[in-house]
Amino acid sequence: MASRNPSPSAAGAAGLRPQFQRLAVLGVGLLGGSFALAAKRAALAREVVGYSKSPSTIKAAIAAGVIDRGADSALQASTGADLVVLAVPVAAIGPLLRQIRLGLGDSALLMDVGSTKADVAEAARDALGKAALQFVPCHPIAGSERSGVQHAQTTLFDGRRVIVTPLEDNPSRFVDAATQVWEALGGVVSVMSPSEHDAAFAAVSHLPHLLAFAYVYAVARQPRGPGFLQLAGPGFRDFTRIAGSDPTMWRDVFQANSAEVLQQLQMFKQALAGFEAQLRQGNWNVLESLVRQASQARQDWASPSPADDAS
Repeated sequence: MASRNPSPSAAGAAGLRPQFQRLAVLGVGLLGGSFALAAKRAALAREVVGYSKSPSTIKAAIAAGVIDRGADSALQASTGADLVVLAVPVAAIGPLLRQIRLGLGDSALLMDVGSTKADVAEAARDALGKAALQFVPCHPIAGSERSGVQHAQTTLFDGRRVIVTPLEDNPSRFVDAATQVWEALGGVVSVMSPSEHDAAFAAVSHLPHLLAFAYVYAVARQPRGPGFLQLAGPGFRDFTRIAGSDPTMWRDVFQANSAEVLQQLQMFKQALAGFEAQLRQGNWNVLESLVRQASQARQDWASPSPADDAS
């Protein structure tokens, strides 16, 4: 895509791949650590500096080769960096941006990896003022129910969708640079507004997590729940995998996107009521039809389209 401006920094040898002097990763967990590893594979930055509230996390990240060195504060890590990635819970992004504001250079690119975007965009404007022009909210659709730098993977973003949600006044050079960074890390970039993002992911990510948490809670709290769980097999494991996700992170997501999640929850309750009605009334053919429609929708989603094959 030669029409894009390479980056706020000089372009690397690989066409439009940006080249940064220093990458600062604030929050060296699964996503932050994987970003650092993928950036190293892509030779995206000459130096990778990490910051975490936990000194043991930084020690482990250095020992594993995830980062080159640690910093004592977020401000120290980001001062002089020309690429700053915030890989922290969404509720922590605003306060963290306030901490690093004074150390940011005029050409530094800032990104996050949070699961909600409208709240992050607002937090960036409040925390950074004019420097919010340099902040491009992002959401890589990658991760795991596991957390921690010990689970970081170089290939985590390979072939995975990354949603870039520019602020209305982001200069194109920063948006282009963010896109190029994710492409260099193996991601497939889509661009949409923060509000469009939050509506879509309430349906396909946030509500499924809420349902998984609620379902496991409902089974586990029954008097015979522990015995039932001992009999659970692969289907239960597949359905409930995301219920093992980080509770604090998901509390923040549900809080940040509660309006959209509640709207999707109402739609789900309507559908569930329809299934329940057929079950109560013994309308087995109608119930089968509902199940068949859901099964077909799942198969259609899981089957690659010709366009996907060609890409």
